[in-house]
Amino acid sequence: MPIWSHDDDQLSADGSARGGPFWAGLAAGVVLDRVIGDPRSAAHPVAVFGRMAGWLEQRMYRDSRAAGAAYVAICVGGAYALGRVAARGRGRGVAAAAATWAVLGGTTLAREGVAMAEALEDGDLERARRRLPHLCGRDPEGLSAEELARATVESLAENTSDAVVAPLFWGAVAGVPGLLAYRAVNTLDAMVGHRSERYLRFGWAAARLDDVANYVPARVTGLLTVLAGPDRRGAWRMFRRDGHRHPSPNAGRCEAAFAGALGVTLGGTNVYGSRVEHRPTMGDGPGAGVEDVRRAVRVTRVVSVAAAVTAVLAAYARRRAAGSVR
Repeated sequence: MPIWSHDDDQLSADGSARGGPFWAGLAAGVVLDRVIGDPRSAAHPVAVFGRMAGWLEQRMYRDSRAAGAAYVAICVGGAYALGRVAARGRGRGVAAAAATWAVLGGTTLAREGVAMAEALEDGDLERARRRLPHLCGRDPEGLSAEELARATVESLAENTSDAVVAPLFWGAVAGVPGLLAYRAVNTLDAMVGHRSERYLRFGWAAARLDDVANYVPARVTGLLTVLAGPDRRGAWRMFRRDGHRHPSPNAGRCEAAFAGALGVTLGGTNVYGSRVEHRPTMGDGPGAGVEDVRRAVRVTRVVSVAAAVTAVLAAYARRRAAGSVR
């Protein structure tokens, strides 16, 4: 009888994976993201999913949690089912590589961080303000260099989890279906999970599911930051002391660890269009400055590499363990 580790990594009687092992596809997808990055194209799989989800929202929208929950179930369920189909094909190793590349955003995240650092170092605040929406939804109008730097560091911290650690975690846990389902959850949260009059009820399920999906990965991100950051003791202390202070159950774990690792203070007043949030501060150092943006990018890159190695090794170990059960 065949032995299973992942749905996309079925082993034959001799212990070989038909179509290529998932762990190798996962590693190849990480390399593809590092080399190619995330091209801004209407044909990108995540962009295609977003358009399809937007089309479905127009037809399903009701100002109710039940309608929003049904919408999320269809979108995430569809992504998971697609992953199951791809994982059972003969080219499952190729499918794993393509899915991993499609859902990862670490290279693009670091590039955006570098672009912000260059604009701020050049003193070009208008260029920096134009780039900020590539990283977060904060209103850049009128932000100072220090405020732009803080927004960038906070976004790098949170998105290191969302764009790198979380998809790799769910890939290691659930294979290609896990990769696609997680990216669907995270995309829906960005589309409808925010607090606005239109989405307060309809987007509730998307926001809560995103919280659940990121609960473990956010804490893994915080711990990897402790191990990879320039100040391990400070990162550990802030991760434990301030991680719970953020209004998000997950983002605060990442931001607090980054604050401690970099020796800066994050948090404060954020403006999102007409909505203003006053968030508790995290960290004991001075406010994040222009010089801290490149330092944050380096932490993001090191954490991303550590997460990739950990995920590939975990997937390989699962395959070996499945083969030894024969």
